[in-house]
Amino acid sequence: PRVELAWAMKAHQHAQVYFNLISSVEPKFLKLTKVDDRIYEEFRESFRDLRVDVLDPEELKSEPAK
Repeated sequence: PRVELAWAMKAHQHAQVYFNLISSVEPKFLKLTKVDDRIYEEFRESFRDLRVDVLDPEELKSEPAK
């Protein structure tokens, strides 16, 4: 139990550090992987008109969205 607790505490500390790092960068400048741009291009090919700044669950459930 002590090892598991120590591991969980360390994992929590690392998560806080990474969260603070990604929160301190403006999202448009944040690159998590080398292929971020390609992932976004393919996403936009599939979902041209989807607004990602504010997602409306009801809009996502609509027939045209499906």
